[in-house]
Amino acid sequence: MVNELSADKIRNECNSKFMRCETTEKLVPLKEIIGQERAVRALKFGLGIRDRGFNIYVAGYPGTGRTTAVQNFVGEIAQTEPVPPDWCYVNNFSNQYAPKAIRLPAGKGKTFQGDVKNLIDNVRIALPKAFESDDYGAKREATIRALENQRKELIGKLNAKAQQEGFAIQSTPIGLLLIPVMNGKTISEEELMALPQKKKDEIQEKRERLELDLRSTMRQLFDMEGKIREELQKLNREVALFATGNLVDDLMEKYKETPEAIMYLKDLQKEVLDNLSQFVGRSETQQQSPFPWMREAPFKKFEVNVVVDNSDLKGAPVIIESNPTYQNLFGRTEKEAQFGALITDFTMIRGGSLHRANHGYLIVPVEELLRNPFSYDSLKRALRDGHIIVEEPEERYGFISAKGLKPQPIPLNAKVVLIGDPFLYQQLFALDMQFSELFKVKAEFDTTMARTDENIEHYSSFVCALCQKENLRHLDGSGLAKLVEYSSRLAADQQKLSTKFAEVADIVREANYYAEQEESILVTGIHVKKAIEEKTYRSKLIQEKIQEMIKRGILLIDTDAEKVGQVNGLSVMGFGDFAFGSPSRVTASIGLGREGILDIEREAKMGGPIHTKGVLILSGYLNEKYARDKPLGLSAHLVFEQNYQGVEGDSASSTELYAIISALSGLPIKQNIAVTGSVNQKGEVQAIGGVNEKIEGFFEVCKAKGFTDRQGVMIPESNVQNLMLKEDIVDAVKTGQFHIYPVRTIDEGIEVLTGTKAGEKRQDGTFEENTVNYLVNKQLKDMAKKLKQFPSSATQRKEDS
Repeated sequence: MVNELSADKIRNECNSKFMRCETTEKLVPLKEIIGQERAVRALKFGLGIRDRGFNIYVAGYPGTGRTTAVQNFVGEIAQTEPVPPDWCYVNNFSNQYAPKAIRLPAGKGKTFQGDVKNLIDNVRIALPKAFESDDYGAKREATIRALENQRKELIGKLNAKAQQEGFAIQSTPIGLLLIPVMNGKTISEEELMALPQKKKDEIQEKRERLELDLRSTMRQLFDMEGKIREELQKLNREVALFATGNLVDDLMEKYKETPEAIMYLKDLQKEVLDNLSQFVGRSETQQQSPFPWMREAPFKKFEVNVVVDNSDLKGAPVIIESNPTYQNLFGRTEKEAQFGALITDFTMIRGGSLHRANHGYLIVPVEELLRNPFSYDSLKRALRDGHIIVEEPEERYGFISAKGLKPQPIPLNAKVVLIGDPFLYQQLFALDMQFSELFKVKAEFDTTMARTDENIEHYSSFVCALCQKENLRHLDGSGLAKLVEYSSRLAADQQKLSTKFAEVADIVREANYYAEQEESILVTGIHVKKAIEEKTYRSKLIQEKIQEMIKRGILLIDTDAEKVGQVNGLSVMGFGDFAFGSPSRVTASIGLGREGILDIEREAKMGGPIHTKGVLILSGYLNEKYARDKPLGLSAHLVFEQNYQGVEGDSASSTELYAIISALSGLPIKQNIAVTGSVNQKGEVQAIGGVNEKIEGFFEVCKAKGFTDRQGVMIPESNVQNLMLKEDIVDAVKTGQFHIYPVRTIDEGIEVLTGTKAGEKRQDGTFEENTVNYLVNKQLKDMAKKLKQFPSSATQRKEDS
């Protein structure tokens, strides 16, 4: 005997008297994560362990508060940690295509940038003054004079020797020449050729000896000119070093704790000393250039590019990258157009979110990460190698080979938190071998939590925090009670609350709107109920269309009759943000044959694999119960009438079995009772999903066609705990207008549907007379006997042969 459910069993109502507060205004706002103890524990572990590879994947569905919870949780931990260092890029004076990275204490990046700029500005002022001073002029003059005297002395000695030999030294555009002298006058080439041969040979012999001395003297003169240049360069370096050395030394003392900065300052000083002409001997063309950037271009190489500035940071950084493109994650090298060409240098290097999150935390939605080309693979490479490289993705993957910058990699020490749904986690874990090595911690957010007094209090505190944050009207006790019931409805469980806080928050906002329209100070249960109903109304157009077609007889659904082999099954239809139940007529036709149960939906390729499995189970049930002493000589055809969209799921398998049993027994089934539930081979009715929507769908159909006080639904007993039905159904059950029957077995269900006892199986394999099972068994026996008169095609072929 199946007892129908009472009103208190189909909805776990929350009494506003037990909410322990008059309004949410008197509560303490919620700050911690609620209902996610497992996820919180995993987060604490993942954020606490510092070993490489223990990055975190936060698995959960949208609306569970996973992103907000992670931000708040990570933010609290980050505030207790030290501020990470700044990072700068500077010019590599030995290779301009490989800029160097400098690590500086937090907040010192911009300071260092300013100090270097001031240093160069001061050098540009100090050097011209030093080289324009009288002291420098005197030293330069003295150096040149001393060397010039040596030069004159050498030339004088050479002239004296030449005169003794009868030659004069003459300077020409091609160098120094030895000209013969006779009678105190130089002679021309024609005059020389006119001399006697003996005299010419004598002159030539002397010239050759003197040319050896001339070449030796010229070498000494060249060496002396080089020595003059070296002495002047040495003097210039000494003067420049004297003029600027104290400026550089002061900076070195200031940054003595930073070896990279000291090394850079030494390189900068050497570059200045090696290129004094840039600071002292600038051309008029450069000085009068109409473009400021051209006048400043020679000094751009001395700038400091700050790519990570943590001067305003309190604690470790928490970076949320909602658009994780390759450039946003790893930075980029910008380019600018000059005279029709794109140029770049180290000052155009820009850091990405991974740079800013270094020594802190980077939170990335995994769906967006996978949607952007190169981002996921490059992030894995950075975590695996432990450093960040700024380069063009096309260059990294070999798409272009143009020469570009190769900045020095920056060491990476960041905790990466990916946020995505559980399905993507399973896919990455199964298909990517590196994923499990880099993301060893899984923090999974549940969609429900226990409906305890403590969690209800936390829920109320969550509403308090929401109202305060968004300046909404606070909820009174009745409003909170309705919200708790709505949460259990979202969870589809009387003993659970939903953790889809986004949907709950939307109901609070909508209820606040209706309270505002009525100029109510507080949001009451009436406003919450209206918000829920209006949200449903906005989305239920298709449901109403289907109900209208049923009412007008376009879709054939009986709600007050008895039919053999015909049952009203319940299914759920989903359209985006809204799902609703809708009855479907399931019919079975029985004939003599050996085909067994034929699923027309499968044959028409409109049935999914789970539905097919459910139908095949029916054969197992019939064999187990009725075919131990005889063959199952049955040909049964099952179909969902007027179904044009396909069928999936096994929730209608019990419905189909009832239709077959009715067709075999000849007993009509009450059409005023709709059925849902899956079945196993032992005849046990199993739980299904969407039970609330299915019941409400048939209730709406009965309401549209008119109540007879006999209508109702039959559900698996294990689904009773999932019931959170609408209040109008609760009222209908209270008044006896609508009925809900929980069943555990097919036998219990067939008794409800036919009003006839199912019948126990005796030890000899027979059933009680005039019961459902007796009639089914009898019919199957008769069909088996008749089937013997019609040999199978295989037997017929054997006899013919």
